[in-house]
Amino acid sequence: MQNAYSTNTNNIVEFNTSKAADTIKSADERKTAFLQTKPQKETIYIVKKDGTREEYNIQKIINAVNKSAARMLVTLTEDNLKEICDFVTQKVNQRTGDTVEIAEMHNIVEGALEYLHPKVAQSYRNYRNYKQDFVHMLDKVYQESQRIMYIGDKENSNADSTLVSTKRSLIFNELNKELYKKFFLTVDELQAIRDGYIYIHDMSARRDTMNCCLFDVASVLKGGFEMGNLWYNEPKSLDVAFDVIGDIVMAAASQQYGGFTVPEVDKILAPYAAKTFERQNNKYLCLGLSFEKAREAAMSDVQKDFEQGFQGWEYKFNTVASSRGDYPFITVTAGLGTDEYEKMATLAMLKIRMGGQGKKECKKPVLFPKIVFLYDKNIHGEGKVNYDLFKAGVECSKKTMYPDWLSLSGEGYVASMYKKYGKVVSPMGCRAFLSPWYERGGMHPADENDSPIFVGRFNIGAISLHLPMIYAKAKKESKDFYDVLDYYMELIRKLHIRTYEYLGEMKASVNPLAYCEGGFLGGHLGIHDKIKPLLKAATASFGITALNELQQLHNGKSLVEDGEFAIEVMEYINKKVNEFKEADGWLYALYGTPAENLCGLQVQQFRKKFGVVSNVSDKPYVSNSFHCHVSEQITPIEKQDCEKRFWDLMNGGKIQYVKYPISYNTDAIETLILRAMDMGFYEGVNLSLSYCDDCGHQELNMDVCPKCGSRNLTKIDRMNGYLSYSRVKGDSRLADHKMEEIKDRVSM
Repeated sequence: MQNAYSTNTNNIVEFNTSKAADTIKSADERKTAFLQTKPQKETIYIVKKDGTREEYNIQKIINAVNKSAARMLVTLTEDNLKEICDFVTQKVNQRTGDTVEIAEMHNIVEGALEYLHPKVAQSYRNYRNYKQDFVHMLDKVYQESQRIMYIGDKENSNADSTLVSTKRSLIFNELNKELYKKFFLTVDELQAIRDGYIYIHDMSARRDTMNCCLFDVASVLKGGFEMGNLWYNEPKSLDVAFDVIGDIVMAAASQQYGGFTVPEVDKILAPYAAKTFERQNNKYLCLGLSFEKAREAAMSDVQKDFEQGFQGWEYKFNTVASSRGDYPFITVTAGLGTDEYEKMATLAMLKIRMGGQGKKECKKPVLFPKIVFLYDKNIHGEGKVNYDLFKAGVECSKKTMYPDWLSLSGEGYVASMYKKYGKVVSPMGCRAFLSPWYERGGMHPADENDSPIFVGRFNIGAISLHLPMIYAKAKKESKDFYDVLDYYMELIRKLHIRTYEYLGEMKASVNPLAYCEGGFLGGHLGIHDKIKPLLKAATASFGITALNELQQLHNGKSLVEDGEFAIEVMEYINKKVNEFKEADGWLYALYGTPAENLCGLQVQQFRKKFGVVSNVSDKPYVSNSFHCHVSEQITPIEKQDCEKRFWDLMNGGKIQYVKYPISYNTDAIETLILRAMDMGFYEGVNLSLSYCDDCGHQELNMDVCPKCGSRNLTKIDRMNGYLSYSRVKGDSRLADHKMEEIKDRVSM
């Protein structure tokens, strides 16, 4: 094929294939040597990787080498390009036959560049390698897509992989995860995650957005807001407030990953309840009712709106998947409100949860929103103003496992923030907690009058240390354990720093409700503004897993039997994290990782490197976080005491729970909750709820209905800090290793 050339303003040589050689005139005649690039054979074909053939075109070589040069900030001259074209065409002409394999063509071009400009040759070679990497990457994504399409996925219990929308999302996530590994991670980081020494959570999403949050719904509602290019006026009634808040939550939760918490929801809803009461009360007075009758009727309407509103949320949050393909992990906290409408909100929420959803004869509790009861002994103690809320909460926990309980009047970090400043540190999702960020001083209080802010803040992601793997590596290589631990903590530190920098370049338009409408602290940016200023108040988590197995590997004893080395390690990690925080100016936090799928993956990783070790890798799962092994034959009180030792060492994320070997025993549950509240815990009531979907019979931990003999059961178990279906119509959303852990539970 004969090609003429022209030079554009960017000095990039392009070829005009529409002109014949004998039509070239004027300045073009100075480069007639390019005509020699025509193959001597009549037609030459390039055989592509997929087997298809394409006519030889020198222009493609020019385009490729120019791109390779541009990546190295090199501009090839027309003489350079002539030499390359001459060389390549000469090699093509020397071939026998009329075809050239694409791989051989690449080698020919590389040879020309290596002679002319080695730097550009390296760039060309790297680009070829990228393409090869992409082939492997897409092949892996394809294999995963086939598994997801025909087998399903149980990595996230909140995602129903039988749905088409979820399958699509999961397949996209696989691609995004591979892109993250290819373009964000260094070789050392990639090696660390492949070996299993660290685990980067949510790789499929962390390049795109942020993690768990305490979303400021009240700020968004106040005065109205814009969503989806439509203006929403602030609600003027309770029923509308429920609808609008539901829309806000679903829209905003879709733009992140991890837990989405609406803190102190009773206080958010109370003003709208007051508006509904005023409207209804005036209506009834106008109808001629007495003051007392009008008030009674209006309050009844408010009560009905509360119950219908919470029921609507339960329907919406458990049946409408987000754009991510899963059901957003939505949490609400409540219980501190003491006025009439605030108490009514909490009681109505608990009533609806206890009542369950479903057919009249087969009602069972939903999973979302997770409910967290904010407990203050001075408000909820016997004889106090909200004692009735406490009693209702215990009844609800006894029947549905929720609410979980957060102590604000006991010991420790969360309680200290509440007692000193009156500020609640609600959990983000199942267990993540924010470090304090002060109104004027930032990371540290400016003075004694400075106050921390928690609502409207978020986390940018968690990366976990696999402690038994790190310990085993140190011993195998005869290295100091803490030196090896330091290496992996530094890797996590650098990853967090790059994540802050990367996310900071994003525009506020990626999540308008959060960044433009006030959902996040400082979130009144223009849509084209970068979100970097908002990230200073965001936390980044260093997670830990398998603390029990670390202790076992150290001296063959469990956390119940010993635990001193585990405490030493956690104190060391805390010290390092605090040093990093002060040096880098970012809010790092230490997090007890709620390993779901990870608890099985880490066993596989350990076995691959170090084999099967008794009480470390001989089961299909490792222990979560700092918890005792689930099979320990200990009482709930012994478990509380054992885990209390680690409580203040993981202020970035933690929960404590015990399994109740009892059948709906109110007094026992209340006693253990109160004990946990005095100890400063964030406490979960752990039962194994079972429901027959045929006759409606329910009891704890049944596999066959004793009433009708059906195996068509729904079972709800605690996953980690949250609840999940361990069985739905005979199937489970949980992975096999998690089901094995549930089967082994004695003390959890």
